Amino acid sequence: MSQAPDRSQRRWILAALMATMMLAAMDITIVATAIPQIASDLGAFTLFTWLFSSYLLAQTVTIPIYGKLSDLYGRKPVLIAGTLVFLIGSAASAISWSMAALIVFRGLQGIGAGSIMATVNTLAGDLYSVQERARIQGWLSSVWAISAIIGPTLGGAFAEYLSWRWIFLINLPIGAVAITLIGLFLRERVPHRRHRIDFAGASVVLLGVGTLIFGLLQAGQAWPWLSWPSLAVFAGAGILIALAVRIERKAAEPIMPAWLWNHRVLANTNLAMVGMGLIMMAPITYLPTFAQSVLGLGAIAAGLLLAAMSIGWPVASSLSGHLYLRIGFRNAGLCGAVLIVGATLGFLALPYPGPIWALVLDQVILGAGFGLLATPLLVGVQSSVAWEDRGVVTSANMFSRYLGQSLGAAMFGAIFNATVGDRLARAPLNQPLPINLSALIDPLQNHQLSGEIEHYLQHALYAAIHHIYTGAAIVALVVLGLVVLMPRSRLCAAGMNR
Repeated sequence: MSQAPDRSQRRWILAALMATMMLAAMDITIVATAIPQIASDLGAFTLFTWLFSSYLLAQTVTIPIYGKLSDLYGRKPVLIAGTLVFLIGSAASAISWSMAALIVFRGLQGIGAGSIMATVNTLAGDLYSVQERARIQGWLSSVWAISAIIGPTLGGAFAEYLSWRWIFLINLPIGAVAITLIGLFLRERVPHRRHRIDFAGASVVLLGVGTLIFGLLQAGQAWPWLSWPSLAVFAGAGILIALAVRIERKAAEPIMPAWLWNHRVLANTNLAMVGMGLIMMAPITYLPTFAQSVLGLGAIAAGLLLAAMSIGWPVASSLSGHLYLRIGFRNAGLCGAVLIVGATLGFLALPYPGPIWALVLDQVILGAGFGLLATPLLVGVQSSVAWEDRGVVTSANMFSRYLGQSLGAAMFGAIFNATVGDRLARAPLNQPLPINLSALIDPLQNHQLSGEIEHYLQHALYAAIHHIYTGAAIVALVVLGLVVLMPRSRLCAAGMNR
């Protein structure tokens, strides 16, 4: 287990953890603004969505594997190895010669990012007391807030003034510093004993979850939801996941132990994280489009509106320690769930088109809800298990959130497309409206349509966003119910006794 470092060492270790988290957090936002330049250089613009999908897929499916490996062999070697893989993927991405090659190398980055997401939060649970962990989670959460702001700015600057390849090269010095600090200051004593690695279970878990997320990413995009490809992919995912469950029940040291889902506190926490990840995708995916197309904001202002969520999150996460030490982990998480329900319902209560200050406030409240839900529940479940199970518990928590994000992207994409498509189909026939969604957004943002048509399409987008937030509010109520049903005394006692 990790040895308790002194005060100066912990500062350097925290800096290293934040640096490695920065690699994973900034990688999507920094790439997004450089897509036009990447497509212009490499071609194959129709494949660009896989620059994000391959990264997300590889990251999500590998998180449980890294969590188990960190319990078997220690956090330090797993984190260093994963960061090295991420850096190799970054260097390879920088020299990509085609869109297909870049997609493959982005997947390699995602494999490394899975290690970062699984072990950084586990180390925070190892090195810091229950009283300190909320503050540390606040620092780690602040990395996401910073990334949401500087990532797009850096990506745009590199693409415009240098080359898009620098958005990957910038990772190399950051990663090198992080690995050096971890190597110098992090000390672990891992019990030396022989382990029986569950290769069969790991392989089937990877295939099953990977197939499921692949289907979620592709359905509604590459093929309709109700089609033979969708049926085949989801049926295959179901068979593989059922096989994984059977293998894991018999394995000596399973990658995903059954007790993660048999234990009521852990199961409810993981399901709540699935719901939280799903809700997160409502603003992340569609709020900037709403802000630019309906409210008439510029791209920078729309990005800052989204960043308001990233401001509320780390602040609430940092302050949550005072709350859960007073009222317990479950009740602190309950406060977060209530804020999330309030924020999603609050968006629905805003008048058309909605004042900007109210949207900013709503985003801050939503972020605060995420911080108050995620941090107490994560610290609570980490405190309820021994060191040798903390990696599995933490990785299950992270995996659940990212699985929820994949579900949210698929669900909200289907709602958006169905609502806007229906409004286009029912539009007055004497108006020459865009015939598809791809031809709708750009004319709206650039005010290339007549006033009447623009007004109609803005209302169509407004209706779509309202339907999305209605779905998010329903999920938020389910999350609230999951937290309410947690056995309060067990979760409180588990954390307070450590």
